[in-house]
Amino acid sequence: MTPELLRLWLPQVCALARRAGARIAEIYAACDYAVEKKSDGSPVTTADRAADALIISGLRQLTPALPIVTEETLAELPFERRAHWRDMWLVDPLDGTREFVARTGEFSVNIALVRDGEPVLGVVAAPLLDTVWFGGVGLGAWKWQAGAQHLIRVQPPRQGCRVAVSRRHGRRADDFIASLPQPVTPVHMGSAIKICLVAEGAADYYPRFGPTSYWDTAAGHAILRAAGGEIRDLHGAPLRYPPDKTLENPFFIAHGAVPWPENLTRFSG
Repeated sequence: MTPELLRLWLPQVCALARRAGARIAEIYAACDYAVEKKSDGSPVTTADRAADALIISGLRQLTPALPIVTEETLAELPFERRAHWRDMWLVDPLDGTREFVARTGEFSVNIALVRDGEPVLGVVAAPLLDTVWFGGVGLGAWKWQAGAQHLIRVQPPRQGCRVAVSRRHGRRADDFIASLPQPVTPVHMGSAIKICLVAEGAADYYPRFGPTSYWDTAAGHAILRAAGGEIRDLHGAPLRYPPDKTLENPFFIAHGAVPWPENLTRFSG
């Protein structure tokens, strides 16, 4: 999969993510959605399903031969069917459904292309922030906001460091923050936007010591890599996205231009 082909696809995927985001924002503004519980107890709304259908249709038009895995359709794709895929789109049509229901506005549309387990293209659109982050292999990392776009890059911290966390981040994240050289400033944000904050240099670390799936991280991961950062598991190995029955990630740290923390395995238990 060449950089030229990715360069051709990227603006079309950005436009698709923005259309999905506009549909979500429309439903959000009208408060016209039902909230249900999935089998794992997580919420799903009318907006999730509307965005999912829109993105699947758009990706099928763009790349008819490439398979698509979304949070809402994984149950329809048995592992035997996915086991030997080299390429796949990974989609979370509404990342941060809890933030959507809580009406914080901190949710995103995530679309990633994975090749041989590596994220090679990613788009994260935050419709209520009027912002899109995008990038990939050979493309650089970019931020579009309010009609203007610019290259982004991880940045060394000027004084102390900043750690992106959700408002419901838990004890392990607090312990991680306490383990870093002080001062440390928490930056509260929902969904994959936290990874994008690291990519643009607005945060230095994003620790995750809770369950996530491939579609939660792959798009932001592609952008972060293109910006010069990385997402690693607690042993220091970069996250990968091979075919897997559950598509669940291990605990991880997204980081920018900062030292890799020591003794992270103590946060795994």
